[in-house]
Amino acid sequence: MLFIASCAKDEVKPYDHPFFHIMVDNKGEIDVLSNRKDTVDYKVYLSAQLQFEPITVQYEVQVGDGLKEGRDFDLITEGTTLTFPQGIFERPVRIAWKESTLDPAKNNTLIIRLLSNSKNFTMGLPGPDQLQKQLVITKK
Repeated sequence: MLFIASCAKDEVKPYDHPFFHIMVDNKGEIDVLSNRKDTVDYKVYLSAQLQFEPITVQYEVQVGDGLKEGRDFDLITEGTTLTFPQGIFERPVRIAWKESTLDPAKNNTLIIRLLSNSKNFTMGLPGPDQLQKQLVITKK
């Protein structure tokens, strides 16, 4: 008979670092065409264990001098707060793109930047680079 005993002295704890991030196809920078005419959900994701209380996320939308709301796009999501109810792990920032002519000499970017949240979870991927803390959308 063979008995094997072990203790959990050197047990590896699972990585559990909750965070919020925003991306499209695992990218933090994307392009949209100037003739695009549709509505897109740019999703903010919560990477964490199930939370039992709602969490609010503050974000901002920074528009370059080459874009203008109403002419180039409409921001459908109102306000600058997203609420993640219990069991919800993604929330959209919705933008309706409009066909328009662009001035290539101007800044034709729109940036959705995550600022803070009610649980003080990390904003962006964990690590010093804070990747996916913002989504840079360039209209071309």
